[in-house]
Amino acid sequence: MSRKSDTTIQFSGLKPGKYTYEYALNKLFFDKFENDEIEDVNVEIVVEMERMERMLMFDFKLEGELTTFCDRCLGKMTIPISGEEHLTVRFSDTEVCEDEDVVVLPESAFEIDLAQWLYEFVAVRIPMQHSHPEGECDPETVKFISSDEELQKSDDEVDPRWEVLRNLK
Repeated sequence: MSRKSDTTIQFSGLKPGKYTYEYALNKLFFDKFENDEIEDVNVEIVVEMERMERMLMFDFKLEGELTTFCDRCLGKMTIPISGEEHLTVRFSDTEVCEDEDVVVLPESAFEIDLAQWLYEFVAVRIPMQHSHPEGECDPETVKFISSDEELQKSDDEVDPRWEVLRNLK
């Protein structure tokens, strides 16, 4: 098992069999992808690669957490990240594959850079809406939010004189 900071795996010269790699993804890694949602990240990914004669099989196991901003109060919040992913790499100079879990590399390829997949496997685990559980938002911000909601409710209240006009048809 090797711990790598570089995400490129050179597979030429490797005998058929299983190989394990570990990656520790941090904020510097995500800054390369210009992701503004992530304030901080600490995710460990174990990659098991099975080298075969005409293909590579990758299994990814993710575990860690990232820090982002709450959509409600804009305070920092931590989101746990975990899961498993699979990727198949085939070698062919003519084949084109449209399956998102299968990558086709030319026969002359000797290495593969996993950076894009590592990024995507973490990024898809970020919820579309991220907010603190009820009662954990910043109290100062919540005070402003609730006063805005009260103003909106008062704007939604209908003057009884207009209500009479709705009944006329």
